[in-house]
Amino acid sequence: MKVDHTLPLEYQTEENSNRVLGFWLFLGAEIVLFATLFSVYLTLWNRTGSGPNGAEIFEIGPVLGETFLLLTSSFTCGLAVHSMRLGLKKPFMAFFGITLLMGLGFLGIEITEFVTYVHEDATIQTSAFLSSLFVLLGTHGAHVTMGLLWGGGLMIQVKREGFTHDTANKSFIFSLYWHFLDVVWIFIFSFVYLKGLM
Repeated sequence: MKVDHTLPLEYQTEENSNRVLGFWLFLGAEIVLFATLFSVYLTLWNRTGSGPNGAEIFEIGPVLGETFLLLTSSFTCGLAVHSMRLGLKKPFMAFFGITLLMGLGFLGIEITEFVTYVHEDATIQTSAFLSSLFVLLGTHGAHVTMGLLWGGGLMIQVKREGFTHDTANKSFIFSLYWHFLDVVWIFIFSFVYLKGLM
C-alpha cells in the first residue's frame, strides 16, 4: 500500500482518496433527493385544505433551538477533525461526543415538534402541505438519526484502534455527511420555517 505522508492522514492512501471521492458522489445523489423534496414542498406549501398553515403551527423558539444545536454541532465536528489531524485523541473524542449529543438534542426537539403537530390535528393525512412537510423534515431527521448511529460506531472504533488510515478516513467522511445535513437544515430553516412564519 503506497502511503503519501505529505497529505492529511485521511487522504494518505489511494484507497482513502477514492473513498472520499465516492462519498462526494453519494452526496450528489443526496442533493438530488433533497432538491426533489424541496420542490414538492414549495409546490404544495399553500395547499392546506381545511388544515392549518405554517404560520398556525410553526413556533420560532423550538426552530431556533434546533438551528443552534445543529449549526454548533457542525463547528464541534470541525474541531474534532482538526484534533484528529493533530493526533489528539482525547480532544477528538470530546468534540465528537459533543457533536453527537447536540445531534441528539436536535432530534429530541424535532420529535417533540412532530408530536405537538399531531396533537393539534396537523398530521401527514390532513393536507398536501403537511404531507410534504412531514416527508421533508422526516427524511432529514432520519439522516440525522443515521448520523448518530454511524458516529457512535466511529467513536467506539477510534477508542479501540486510535487514529489509523481507516479510522481517520471514516471520521473525515462522517464530517462531510454531518456538514451536508447542516446545509440542508439551513435551507429548511429559510424556505420552510421562515417562509411559513411570514
